[in-house]
Amino acid sequence: MKIELATDKVPKHASGESGDSFEVVERPQGGITAILADGQGSGPSAKITSNTVAAKAASLVSDGTRDGAVSRAAHDFLYAQKRGRVSSTLTMVSCDLATDTLVISRNSNCPVIVKTEDEIKVLDEPVKPIGFHYFVKPTIDELPITPGTVVISFSDGIFHAGRKFGNQVAVDDIIEMLETNNQQDGIYELSQDILSLAVDRDRNRPQDDMSVLVLGLFAGEYQHKPRQLRVMYTY
Repeated sequence: MKIELATDKVPKHASGESGDSFEVVERPQGGITAILADGQGSGPSAKITSNTVAAKAASLVSDGTRDGAVSRAAHDFLYAQKRGRVSSTLTMVSCDLATDTLVISRNSNCPVIVKTEDEIKVLDEPVKPIGFHYFVKPTIDELPITPGTVVISFSDGIFHAGRKFGNQVAVDDIIEMLETNNQQDGIYELSQDILSLAVDRDRNRPQDDMSVLVLGLFAGEYQHKPRQLRVMYTY
């Protein structure tokens, strides 16, 4: 089996700094967790918030904390630090090899789209972001790890793209791209295409920070079980 992960993001037009943060961490009993946090607002203050949340979550995952408890602890930390005045979304997508499950944890107004060999699911149960309210818990969905599964998560800059111009990105738009994606190209092209769609709907001036996270599971035998990480950071 092979896990592939792609992330793409751009900041809000003229803001300079994205308020969204990614983290990827290896799980202590095998597998990886991808973390996407979107801090309230945009610019440097939002970046500090999302960085704090994502780093806290990554630290807890690397310590062996279960995903649901990670989300709750990240909320408690942000709530205590900011006294309930600042919020952040938090989405975690984990391939947990100890349980052979795909775990999706959401504290976000944005849905997560999951494609398996049998169906496409939209995980959109209403849930609160972390940081504002005293008691907050995530939605948790668990699926078996099976080849051909693709998971798409994104921030509200993607979800609301085009709204100002009467041409908002719809979940069906992303599902259509998912259905027509050639898996031989991996999930990297899919992530880039989703971001490009959102930027285009905002007429090349993103109205909010935009981030996409795509995770794919693929069949295969690998003698030496290589692990790779590639990053491009422009400034």
